Amino acid sequence: MSTARAVTKVVQTVRTLEGGGFSVRRPFPTEAIDHHDPFLLLDEMGPMDVRPGEAKGAPDHPHRGFETVTYLLSGEMEHRDSAGNVGRLTPGDVQWMTAGDGVVHSEMPSDRFQQTGGRMHGFQLWVNLPKRDKRMRPRYQDVPAARIPEARTADGLAKVRVIAGESLGVRAVIDTRTPILYLHFTLQPGAKLSQAVPPEHRGFAYVFAGDALVGDARTKVADGQAALLGAGDTLALEVDAAAKRPAEVLLITGVPLREPVARYGPFVMNSRAELIEAFEDYQAGKLGSIAPELA
Repeated sequence: MSTARAVTKVVQTVRTLEGGGFSVRRPFPTEAIDHHDPFLLLDEMGPMDVRPGEAKGAPDHPHRGFETVTYLLSGEMEHRDSAGNVGRLTPGDVQWMTAGDGVVHSEMPSDRFQQTGGRMHGFQLWVNLPKRDKRMRPRYQDVPAARIPEARTADGLAKVRVIAGESLGVRAVIDTRTPILYLHFTLQPGAKLSQAVPPEHRGFAYVFAGDALVGDARTKVADGQAALLGAGDTLALEVDAAAKRPAEVLLITGVPLREPVARYGPFVMNSRAELIEAFEDYQAGKLGSIAPELA
């Protein structure tokens, strides 16, 4: 017998500046919530319209001990790292970077986007790594939009993009270190669906356009709010038939690690001693540096 999940808390985002000065909406970490195991951070970048030459990104910075997931909805970004990896993100693309033992990387607007300007919108999620994987070799999974599986309900009112996990009969192509569900739903007025969520998962639904009714009690979750989810193995998502616009919802769940979290800036480890070691390794150049671009 299935058990429907309820909303235990609705969290309002805070607006802050990140990276080189770009605006984000952030449901956590905030003064109210430090993290939501196994997730450390969610930032919604924009949406913001920038004029030519004014786009900002995240210049060279290190990471160790966790994963960063960048999902771009509009705009164009380029990433570079200390291992010599170079890539480009365009609308609909996903980069799942496992920092592991440590890298220095940058995510900046592409030269083309800097020249043209336009709308920048996307997300960055930080996923904690279990202790056994915190010093693993770094890896990238760059997945273009065309490879992100999509599906619709039979009535066509709900669409999902499956970044991690499974939904509506389709499975993601991305491999995760621990079980993760990362789904992007577009729900038209009148849409109703029930999404299976493994009972051992913990997670949240983040609404970034319109209003959604979440959970068995049909809790209203508005644009810019995250709904923390209780126990169960299914989650109901719905949009009122009288709504004037679709709702856009990220459903993100995972198996909690239940391990100590020691974090400071770009490093997330299990102890203060490991944090100090990470800083010392970075200062000693052990995480490398990004080679300058050739003219």
